[in-house]
Amino acid sequence: MTAYVIVDIEVTDPVGYEDYKKLAAPTVELYGGKYVARGGPNETLEGDWRANRLVILQFESVKAAKAWLNSPEYAPARALRHKYARTKMVVVEGV
Repeated sequence: MTAYVIVDIEVTDPVGYEDYKKLAAPTVELYGGKYVARGGPNETLEGDWRANRLVILQFESVKAAKAWLNSPEYAPARALRHKYARTKMVVVEGV
């Protein structure tokens, strides 16, 4: 079943974060994922959630999403994301 990784990213170092973006994108593709949304404008419609930079990734399954997140190929990019941003990330199955 299709799975979506949703990430709310607060970039703390925009210059360093550019290095993360360059490394991360090829690994998403390598694991069969694709970007559905990547940092475009967002608007809160209800509640008090004030999202920062939102990224939505699509994978063929939760298993594939987790394989990407924990992969050796993504590890260097993940370390940069942790260095240059604060993130909240969830995975959800599609319908």
